[in-house]
Amino acid sequence: MFTPGGPITLLLLTSLVGSVTSPPVSIHTSAPPLPPQVSPPSPSPTTMLPSIPSPPLSLPAPTPPLPDDPGESEEKVSCPLMLWPPVLVVRFGDPFRANCSVQRAGFSLLGWEVSLAAPEPTMDRYLVWSVDRMSEWGIRATCYALSEHGGQCDISLPLLVYKPPEVVSIGVSNHSGVLFEGQPYTLQCSVQDVAPVGNLTVTFYRGQRSLGRLQSNNTESKPVTEVFSLDISPRKEDNGVQYWCEARLELGAEGPHPPLVVKSQNYTATVLFGPQLTCPTKLRVREGERLGCEVTGNPEPSVTWFRDGQAVVLPARPGREHAGTYTVLATGPLEQKNFTVEVEILTGRGAANSQNGQFLLVVLLQVMIWL
Repeated sequence: MFTPGGPITLLLLTSLVGSVTSPPVSIHTSAPPLPPQVSPPSPSPTTMLPSIPSPPLSLPAPTPPLPDDPGESEEKVSCPLMLWPPVLVVRFGDPFRANCSVQRAGFSLLGWEVSLAAPEPTMDRYLVWSVDRMSEWGIRATCYALSEHGGQCDISLPLLVYKPPEVVSIGVSNHSGVLFEGQPYTLQCSVQDVAPVGNLTVTFYRGQRSLGRLQSNNTESKPVTEVFSLDISPRKEDNGVQYWCEARLELGAEGPHPPLVVKSQNYTATVLFGPQLTCPTKLRVREGERLGCEVTGNPEPSVTWFRDGQAVVLPARPGREHAGTYTVLATGPLEQKNFTVEVEILTGRGAANSQNGQFLLVVLLQVMIWL
């Protein structure tokens, strides 16, 4: 049986002891949610912080698919277009074909940008550009492909249009007729109506020997006529030789093989030279032998013999009375030349003794053979 006031005192003491010996414990409980129509109270002006603008909302960039192999990423950077032939060399007026193909998927349209017979763009993987007759000079051709993800890929086709020379001729500049030995002249090789002249090489010939090779610096793509020049100084040995030239159109590995060559006609040189004298200072002849010196030239020089200042006619069978000092005068188209010669006539005795000596020598040789 409890006395009145006992339990209450015990409970109070227990509460006081617990509050002194135990650390304080904080218990947080969530506030009950407010009704939708009730707004939360505004914060006090003294505790309000400045608002920080939120960054704009941006979507993350799509992650590119991983390549199947290490080389695929390099292929996507380059243009996956292929041309065949890779270089087009076509003669003016001839037909031709060129094919462009895309080597990878992901391109929706393929087309050609050309000024001559352009084909319609296609969604196929290849497109042929076909022309029945090449009729333009300096034409440009580009194949392009449109990517399904946007952007354009294109490749240019190196294209060379050519025309062989109509005529190749050779001559001497500002001169006609004969040439004079030792004088300067200019051979000219004219190449008419050729394209492109920058790919042309001209070679001059003397007979079968090459004299020089020339090339044009002209960059014109349309047909032109060009003259190539070579300086010469003919000699007497050049009289009657044939000069000529050839024009060779070098169009590279994709051009015609062998290269196109057009030759000129032959130019036969007539070289005037002389006179030239071939004569010893002392001329010895036997009685009855011909008396004279060698004189050459073109045309043949005229020769006059002088003795004691008087023009003489050389005897057909000279004798001892014809011995003496003579002057030979040779006249040619360019100049005159004279030469002094001492003529000695060998007597008949000397001739007989010489013949006897030759006979004895023959007999001696025969005796030696018999022995």
